[in-house]
Amino acid sequence: MSLTLSRRGFLSGAAVAAAGIAAPGAGLTQVPATQCFAPRLLVERRQIEVNRKAASVFGLSGPDGRQGLVLGPDEPFLFDLMNRSGAATIVHWHGQTPPTMQDGVVETGYEGPIENGENHLYDFATRPGTHWMHSHLGLQEQALLAAPLIIRTAEDLALDAQEVTLFLHDFSFKDPEELMASILGVASLRPSGMPGLCDSATPLPVRQVTAGDVYLNHIDYDAYLANDRTLDDPEVVRTERGGRVRLRVINGASGTAFWIDLGEATGQVIAADGNPVKPVAGSRFPLAQGQRLDILIDLPPGTSLPVLAQREGDRQRTGIVLAAPGAAIARISSLAESNVAPVDLSLEARLEAVTPLPPKKPDTKRQIALAGTMTPFLWTINDRLWADRKAIRVDRGERVLFEIGNTSLMAHAMHLHGHVFQVVALNGQPLAGAVRDTVLVPALGSVMIAFDADNLGRWLFHCHNLWHMAGGMMTELDYKYAA
Repeated sequence: MSLTLSRRGFLSGAAVAAAGIAAPGAGLTQVPATQCFAPRLLVERRQIEVNRKAASVFGLSGPDGRQGLVLGPDEPFLFDLMNRSGAATIVHWHGQTPPTMQDGVVETGYEGPIENGENHLYDFATRPGTHWMHSHLGLQEQALLAAPLIIRTAEDLALDAQEVTLFLHDFSFKDPEELMASILGVASLRPSGMPGLCDSATPLPVRQVTAGDVYLNHIDYDAYLANDRTLDDPEVVRTERGGRVRLRVINGASGTAFWIDLGEATGQVIAADGNPVKPVAGSRFPLAQGQRLDILIDLPPGTSLPVLAQREGDRQRTGIVLAAPGAAIARISSLAESNVAPVDLSLEARLEAVTPLPPKKPDTKRQIALAGTMTPFLWTINDRLWADRKAIRVDRGERVLFEIGNTSLMAHAMHLHGHVFQVVALNGQPLAGAVRDTVLVPALGSVMIAFDADNLGRWLFHCHNLWHMAGGMMTELDYKYAA
């Protein structure tokens, strides 16, 4: 297929994608509040403080009023999603494998947007682990419509460790649509010399890149948040139970990959994307958009430990502080001493699933080609934009291999809805890797994943860099003979 597309045609398609328009489908029944007795999950607007300024963002709070949800062992996801945000929305349960009609997306046509003032009832069996939930409508995720979704196991409860969640995001005072328009190069520029022309949270200038100089970040954000806070006023978590912490790290950022930095401390990764892995020790761990890590950390008595997340290729960082009772808390700069390298596959190559996929010969192998350009801003899967997608067809019960090759000069965090997969090769080198739902495919690199086609329906497969997805990098996994 030719990728030639007029500016007007592309902007029209982008506007449709940003508006979340999808073909009508068999959406979930809208349930009046008086008829539903399930716990409430509330989508609303809220105020936070960023860089000493008030910011209006979305919120996603559970019955206790806190952002996010924590469920117990074998507890089903039974919630009445109540939209009181002032705008239509829909919420995707990232890491869960519900029936396709409850995936929380509009693009496949099974569900429509939840209008302001409406409720939708969700009821499905949960997958345990560190997961999250976020809007899958337009660019709302950039406006912080995202929150943790933690499902504990009996083994988690028996582990003698204090649980701490670190939820990361990138933040701009500008509207997401304005950021997208600026990336596309069609934003209205202010007259020269007017304030704001060179503000932060504007796209970085496009430059020529080579294989040795990959492009990393589209947006220079106003702030990077850890549990809604910056390092000017970080969250301080006082430790207990002998100082052992199970840190659940979630990269909910729309366009930013981070290095998780424990400084001089050593932690052990025990899960990736909510799925247990054999322990891997280290002090710095890469984390792409949409990915999660569980890290065990032992904090010595009387000490404090900053857990920092530094943006790849930059000095900007955020984080929280773990502190033993009585420990002093030192001030931490939001700028590291030096830039860090691009996020890579160094950790991925060391991860090994505790429970891998059952042994089985692959039934089918599909080549997945990732490509894209900055100018025009188009990102494709198998040479097609989402609007011109060709679905990847599978048969129920098949063991499927995706050989994903990236010919572009940006990395892509590829997420498959409705399934989990095992990483089985990195840049052509076989391994028995982690079971997960989001994998980084580096610039000019390749990754092979294996999964079982065991969840009938149509499912999205896309880059979890929000700007790349909005630029077309999304397709559909389609079961043959599925409705």
